Amino acid sequence: MSMADPITTELHFPFPDAPAPGQLFEVSDGLYWLRMPLPIRLNHINLWLMEGESGFSIVDTGWATDENIAIWERVAAERFVSKPVREIVVTHMHPDHIGLAGWLSKVHDVELFMSRAEYLNCHLLLSYTHEDAPEEATGFYQAIGYSEAQLHNYQAHFGKFGQFVRSLPHAYHRLKEGDEVLLGDRRWQVIIGEGHSPEHVCLYSPEHRLLISGDQLLPSISSNTSVWPSEPHANPLEEWLASCRKLSRLIPDDVLVLPAHGLPFRGARVRLEQQMREIEENLEQLLTFCDKPRRVVDTFPVLFRSEITNSNLMMAAGEGLAHLHCLQARGRVQVEYRDGVGYWQRIS
Repeated sequence: MSMADPITTELHFPFPDAPAPGQLFEVSDGLYWLRMPLPIRLNHINLWLMEGESGFSIVDTGWATDENIAIWERVAAERFVSKPVREIVVTHMHPDHIGLAGWLSKVHDVELFMSRAEYLNCHLLLSYTHEDAPEEATGFYQAIGYSEAQLHNYQAHFGKFGQFVRSLPHAYHRLKEGDEVLLGDRRWQVIIGEGHSPEHVCLYSPEHRLLISGDQLLPSISSNTSVWPSEPHANPLEEWLASCRKLSRLIPDDVLVLPAHGLPFRGARVRLEQQMREIEENLEQLLTFCDKPRRVVDTFPVLFRSEITNSNLMMAAGEGLAHLHCLQARGRVQVEYRDGVGYWQRIS
């Protein structure tokens, strides 16, 4: 996640207190909020359960830890005995969302619903488990400006995605833009977002004025939008901006947004406009900063308020490069490589 945004007074938060970890809270008829802990700086994720006549639907699953498995086992004993799980939906492939999807789908013998790009990318990352970092990946971070120590740290920690994701089923039910799915007793429209992840699923119920937004729309932090070694020429920031514009057209301000992090809120368009405005301001500041050649790692003080350490370096590097790729695609900066390192400069 990137820098924190001030929570605007124009957003409305109907539930000022989050439920305790592992406790279900009913936000709407048959729609439950389940918060689970994360073993990272962002210390929680919001999951959603929908109760229908024939059973429960689950949206997102939590990080693969023994603590979270114990929470799911307790929820199952309390809720899933009389009404079983019908299906599991994952918004996208990041470990806090997909970590226990495979385990849950096997335990409850149900299908996993997600988009194709998220499913395939997750399998790709799982295939790297216990592998050495490819030369292309090492070269990618060298070009960004990593020091030798930072490159060695990256290589030492490569292939650990599988520690956070408890496997995936070998088949899935594909979700795509415009699909309609029945979860609980509500019908939800699938809206696909891009930028934060390849094909992020949001679920919108116009009839009930509800949006399960995952990481595509959050109330008080900005989702990370990074370039990764597997797609080194990507422009995820422009994709993110396009997704924000799409959501702003589709989602009225009176819709209750159910985000993956933070509190449920109303005021989607206000928040989307705030996010887009901040990105454009950051791009202008970065353009001014690139009055002389800069490496990606040089841009961190311009883009981020928090200290960049080994724990968040990869996300900061990917997001810094995403901003430069956006400016490059707009014809505002160019890059020159010297000894394998990229130097970015404003086009006068």
